[in-house]
Amino acid sequence: MPRFPFTAVVGADDLSTALVLTAISPAIGGVLVRGEKGTAKSTIVRGLVGVLPRVDVVAGCRFSCDPAEPAPDCPDGPHPIGADAAVTAERRPTRLVELPVGASDDRVTGSMDLAQALGAGRTEFHPGLLAQAHRGLLYVDEVNLLADHLVDLLLDASAMGRNTVERDGMSVTHPARFVLVGTMNPEEGELRPQLLDRFGLSVDVNASRDPDERAEVVRRRLAFDADPDAFSARYAAAEAELGARIVRAQEALDGVDLSTWALRTIARVCAGFDVDGMRADIVIARAARAHAAWCERDRVTREDIRVAARFALSHRRRRGPFDPPGLDEELLDRLLDEEPEPPTDPESPDDPQPPSGGSDDDPNGEPGDGDDAPDNDDAGPPPAGSQQPPASSDRATESSSDSVDPQHDSPSDAEESSQEQPSSEQRTGAAAAVGTASAGTPYRPRRFEVRGVGRGEAGRRSAAETTRGRVIGVSPTTTGRVHVTATITSAASRRTAGTRGRLDIAAHDVRHARLRGRESNLVLFCVDASGSMAARKRMDEVKTAVLSLLLDAYERRDKVGLVAFNGADAHVLLAPTSSVDRAAAALTQLPHGGRTPLAEGLTLAASTLERERRRDPRRRALVVVVTDGRATSGPDALACAQRTASAWPGLGVDTVVVDCESGRFRMRLAADLAHRMGATHVPLENVSASGLVDAVAAARAPHGKAA
Repeated sequence: MPRFPFTAVVGADDLSTALVLTAISPAIGGVLVRGEKGTAKSTIVRGLVGVLPRVDVVAGCRFSCDPAEPAPDCPDGPHPIGADAAVTAERRPTRLVELPVGASDDRVTGSMDLAQALGAGRTEFHPGLLAQAHRGLLYVDEVNLLADHLVDLLLDASAMGRNTVERDGMSVTHPARFVLVGTMNPEEGELRPQLLDRFGLSVDVNASRDPDERAEVVRRRLAFDADPDAFSARYAAAEAELGARIVRAQEALDGVDLSTWALRTIARVCAGFDVDGMRADIVIARAARAHAAWCERDRVTREDIRVAARFALSHRRRRGPFDPPGLDEELLDRLLDEEPEPPTDPESPDDPQPPSGGSDDDPNGEPGDGDDAPDNDDAGPPPAGSQQPPASSDRATESSSDSVDPQHDSPSDAEESSQEQPSSEQRTGAAAAVGTASAGTPYRPRRFEVRGVGRGEAGRRSAAETTRGRVIGVSPTTTGRVHVTATITSAASRRTAGTRGRLDIAAHDVRHARLRGRESNLVLFCVDASGSMAARKRMDEVKTAVLSLLLDAYERRDKVGLVAFNGADAHVLLAPTSSVDRAAAALTQLPHGGRTPLAEGLTLAASTLERERRRDPRRRALVVVVTDGRATSGPDALACAQRTASAWPGLGVDTVVVDCESGRFRMRLAADLAHRMGATHVPLENVSASGLVDAVAAARAPHGKAA
């Protein structure tokens, strides 16, 4: 199937450069591509293999050993070297190996060949995707949805260049050097900062807002779909030239000088950005050398370090899940200029520059201005490859406004008094926003779990039978890892006493291991944002606590959702998602004021749970209701809320009610609500901002018990 040419992609300047650098020096550690949907992330990655050089491999070697230097410990070896190697060598295109999100450990690293073990009685290693990707490109689409332990495994193999398998009585090590590329849509959830740091380079990709450039993208895509072969032929010369330039850079890489000045500059930049650890320094050094080789320079310059730092630092500055990615390029320039670059001998005036729009050397541009270029491409937008930083690169350094709504300065008792004498808007049930409270600094909460044992997706929250963990038994019906001992025992039990010879194993003898680990859950917040909650300090504490729970959900790979109710109705501010960043943003912007449609809020939370249960029936949920228990919107509002609460236990979901009622005289409406819902009741005056999380942990206590 024809692939869209790498050099025909429009508007991916930084991405094309980062991919070329990691192709020149795979030791950089791969590229993480972050971007919204429909921004050609997968298209350009798949097109990269078209410009990578063909590789020589030992014929018949499942691990793609280099005939000139075969791995001495290759499981298919030993391979002949020297004059005999030419007889067994073959040349093939660079492979693109795609790793699906649902891949198992065995599929990635390799495993015992069960057909040989059970049929022929031999222990033989069956290579996995890491072996197939050796000396090629390993691509993981939606890497943020991949299980954390698999991401760790991939990044370890990429950094070490080897894969070691120790299981089922086997000990196998084989080379696994590849260019690792992961793409992700941040709206679907982020990678943990610890995993972000393991990627060498990171690039943010956004769709162009230039009408001419967008039109050019559509025109090229339609032309490719109409006749892929003809379209690809128009870019064949540019693809070949780019491939040749990559080979020249690979050959020149070892000769690039990394001076003492360059090393000090790299260290100063990393220290100036307060980057943890030394990985960033090493990655920038490798990427800067690759960039110098790409530009046909024999020494690392300021521009090489700047390009490398832009790609290597933006994702490493993101220490927490709510920290925005990005890089302050003004600070970068100041750090680079603190120690001037030492003078060197003058270079040739024709010294090549980094890839820029329109040149034949452009890794992501037009095929050139010669006769081979198509006429209808001459008027297109500037092609990718420019090393000028994007105008929006500093957007992540802009902090959100800290201005306070003037209404925040009014006393809380005045706010509550406004509820006693509703405005005309409130009489009609409309939301009258009093203000927007701000959350404090999130803290680390203690873990809470959903009771019982689930069967949901592997995670870090509640006890469950999952795809990884400790073996607790075997089953003939489940899928997953084969339990070899139990399988052989089942087959042996059918043999007649005294029978000798090979053991025959039938399909019904196969047993699978049952594993006990932990699952991820859905944490659905149902927050009362009405006027009775308008006391600013109280909402600050509630938002801080919920934000801390979101942080905990992020680390434990939970899905989160947010329902808020005030005025005349309830709203799903965020449908259940893995992106806690979006949940935190929705919570931060949540205003408070108006009447209290409590029944509507509970009803909407229940319907949200039901929809999510149909979508993902194995994922268990925990609901956190934050309210003072009042119901003031609509006729007979309190009775309606009580009827809704009484029906809640039928949902079978663990629930916590956080009672935010305050004042000398209390109606204990939230306590009654918790009793009707079969939920844990937590009075707010007994729970500080940090104590709210302890209250959620009490969800494991018997229903209806006050914390």
